[in-house]
Amino acid sequence: MSQATAFADWEPPMPPTNLIFDDGEPLETNRHRIAMNVLIRSMHQALAECDDYFAGGNMFIYYSSAQVRNRDFRGPDFFVVLGVDGTDRPGWVVWEENGRYPDVIVELMSPSTAEVDTGTKKDIYERIFRTPDYFVFDPFDPNSLQGWHLDLNEGYQPLAPNEQGRLWCQRLGLWLGIWSGTIERVPAVWLRFYDEAGNLVPLPEEAAGQQGLLEGAMRQLLRLLAARFGTVPPDVELLLQALDVNQLGDLVEVAISVDSLEQFVTHLS
Repeated sequence: MSQATAFADWEPPMPPTNLIFDDGEPLETNRHRIAMNVLIRSMHQALAECDDYFAGGNMFIYYSSAQVRNRDFRGPDFFVVLGVDGTDRPGWVVWEENGRYPDVIVELMSPSTAEVDTGTKKDIYERIFRTPDYFVFDPFDPNSLQGWHLDLNEGYQPLAPNEQGRLWCQRLGLWLGIWSGTIERVPAVWLRFYDEAGNLVPLPEEAAGQQGLLEGAMRQLLRLLAARFGTVPPDVELLLQALDVNQLGDLVEVAISVDSLEQFVTHLS
């Protein structure tokens, strides 16, 4: 057989299909599990109006046949891929996702994994995944947050915290920082997302509670205005809908002290 014929008959090897998506290894601790779910659930809240992203955690990412042969599994504790179908998956298989790697990765460290998370894994995420934003945090150490942003020429560059100690995640347009409180009956310092203005990105149940408070404050103010000045015009209601709970609460005193609805409206501008 000639070399040309052999080349024409050659077919590239197919990627492996017998992939393992569960190694039976749980997360380090219950706090690590909660911390991972907090990141995933708050990401769903932050991107509630989007359907072109995937957020996952503690699941394998397959990126090469050699990796599969060597059983060199990589399962970030939290990752986000933007601009993709958000359908649920048992794992992330790069060659089935048009070559897409995570845009953001967070590893939840422990004393036993810190060296790997800031060494071997960081190197893979930098050189192979080319993940733009990488963060590490130990849920038992409030001062452990570190982050890097990928410079295409210089590789990962460490991120400097702002005055609140938060790190900017460029791909998400959000801050990552600590928050002290109780989640799932566990009081701790948690890693949370904050929007560009510094507001905490709520969990779904927190958002529902905030919405309930907002609606209650709105009803209270509208009843007060109606009792004092009669029907509240739709354009005034529209102005009030743009306000938060604290602003609505402050306006209750204004509604009591002014002599007319017109005077009240001047306080809205």
